[in-house]
Amino acid sequence: MNNQDNVQTIWFRKVGWIYVPVSIIGTVLLLLTIVFCVTVFLAIDRHSHSVSDTLYGIFPYFVSAFTILFWIAGNTSRKGE
Repeated sequence: MNNQDNVQTIWFRKVGWIYVPVSIIGTVLLLLTIVFCVTVFLAIDRHSHSVSDTLYGIFPYFVSAFTILFWIAGNTSRKGE
């Protein structure tokens, strides 16, 4: 058995309810998620007539993006801390 098989990749650290990036890859994933959400916000807000139009429009994208990010963070964080 190879030593590398037992090494776990740690990209995030859990702090309370959130995950904080502790590696370059974790930081890049967080920044990509934020850039995606800003882009979606600007695209949807451009065609909205009210605040509620914007909120209803961005909700599925933001929830999906952060769900995927939190799933990745949960699977690449140190267990038992």
